[in-house]
Amino acid sequence: MEMKNLHTFVVVAEEGGFTRAAARLGYAQSSITAQIQALEAELDVPLFDRLGKRIVLTEAGRRLLPQAKEMVQMHGAIKESVPLPDRPSGTLTVGAPESLAAFRLPAVIREYKRLYPQVRLILKPGLCTEMKEFARIGDIDLAVLLQPVHEDPDFVIVPLVEEQMALIAVPDHRLANARLVTAEDLREEVLLYTETGCTYREVFERELREAGVTPEAGLEFYSMEAIKNCVMLGLGIALVPLITVQRELAEGKLCRLRWDDRSQRMTTQLAYHRKKWVTPALEELLRLLERYAADWRAQFAEAPMPPGSASNGR
Repeated sequence: MEMKNLHTFVVVAEEGGFTRAAARLGYAQSSITAQIQALEAELDVPLFDRLGKRIVLTEAGRRLLPQAKEMVQMHGAIKESVPLPDRPSGTLTVGAPESLAAFRLPAVIREYKRLYPQVRLILKPGLCTEMKEFARIGDIDLAVLLQPVHEDPDFVIVPLVEEQMALIAVPDHRLANARLVTAEDLREEVLLYTETGCTYREVFERELREAGVTPEAGLEFYSMEAIKNCVMLGLGIALVPLITVQRELAEGKLCRLRWDDRSQRMTTQLAYHRKKWVTPALEELLRLLERYAADWRAQFAEAPMPPGSASNGR
């Protein structure tokens, strides 16, 4: 049963005639007649009595009318709920670790919502390992990850920008003026860590172990703001993405120790399942993220290490 014929039947019944229905639908009157005849043939029952120039619903037509209206309304609702190829809409769920959710994505999200207000965007925070699994099972549409780039046959991986790391301390820390801080220098230090499972924490700890260094003590936090505040209070030092502490470094509340971070650098990258349908909404978000990434790469091509002191540095 063609929806077009049901729609025409409803309009003819509402308008009370074929001529007015043709004018409303923009069809030739002969097309209206053919569609009603096709519907009557399919149902094997007349739907209208032709009484001279007037038409009235038959008993079968009166029984069909409310059901036909309901089907036409449902058909319209279905068409509106499915994204059109040229108009991003629907819901997008994006997963990201706290550092990216707070310091990389806000400007992107603001621009995306301005361009596509009809898209409902949901940001889901968590560890990168969790985000990858959520994307694998379809709980999120896109994972924005901070970790080394690894090929995965199940995923499309799009590297955006390499993120520098910063070993931070209070400005008057004993290592603040050292020409270069090594793993051995951290042996007696209290280290403040992000939660277990954080990729850059795992890389940092592995390199310390390989250097034979086990710091005196460590504290674990689930919040980047908590880590920064505790470092500013002198409770320890921490290795964090440079983007998370730029303001505090500029304001002199923290200092960046001269630590060679090249082996601990992570890459901000996009990951989505290879078999996932890239909807217009997702396609536009991917395009916007890559556009912003060009600015990130230019801004952070190589942020200089803090200057050392030749007179009192080691």
